[in-house]
Amino acid sequence: MNAPVPRFPLGRVVATPGAIAAMQEAGVAPADLLRRHASGDWGDVPAEDAAENELSVREGCRILSSYPQPGTDARIWLLTERDRTVTTCLLPEEY
Repeated sequence: MNAPVPRFPLGRVVATPGAIAAMQEAGVAPADLLRRHASGDWGDVPAEDAAENELSVREGCRILSSYPQPGTDARIWLLTERDRTVTTCLLPEEY
């Protein structure tokens, strides 16, 4: 099976301590979430936000994905800035 093709650059990837702890608790590899985000799998976002992300990929605006963490109440947001220089992994309450 081929890996998904990235649709945009992630830039430098950073993560908050809360996001790192939540991914560790859930047993989720950050690389898996980053791969999903970059390939256009926005996770658990409303249809309007998914459509906005599609526009943002084309127009160079900020992109937000949301991934519930299995077996926990945590959710991880991945946020790629409009200039594509940085992608941040964080908890919604850390925004």
